[in-house]
Amino acid sequence: MKPLPHQYEVRLHGGPDGCARICAAGLPELHAAPPVAFDGPGDEWSPEHLLLAAVQACFLFTLRPVARLSKVEFTALDATAAGTVDRADGAIRFTDIVLRLRLTVPAGTDPERVEHVIEKSKKACLISASLSVPVHLESQIVQA
Repeated sequence: MKPLPHQYEVRLHGGPDGCARICAAGLPELHAAPPVAFDGPGDEWSPEHLLLAAVQACFLFTLRPVARLSKVEFTALDATAAGTVDRADGAIRFTDIVLRLRLTVPAGTDPERVEHVIEKSKKACLISASLSVPVHLESQIVQA
């Protein structure tokens, strides 16, 4: 990891209707629009979906070095993130995020060590740690 602090910049261009274009240096452009629940078209990535995707990706990218340092091998992570948006504290916000993990490890791997690595990864995940909404894990460990 490069020394802290890190700076990130994302640009957005949009108008009074239609999708927004999101870009950052060296990255492919994304199109975003409100989800159907907020009267959007439902055919582009929404901020809500992008937030859940960020939680998932950050967990995986945190799990990799934590598992490596803990000497716990895994062959695959399949994750589903589900978020609930509701009214809380006078605002519409995410009130709950559940990250359902299916982690495949080699046969004979100690499940308690794997659970420890999963919990350590959750605590170290930059995105989850930056959110005010709780992120709950439901993990399934598969030995193959």
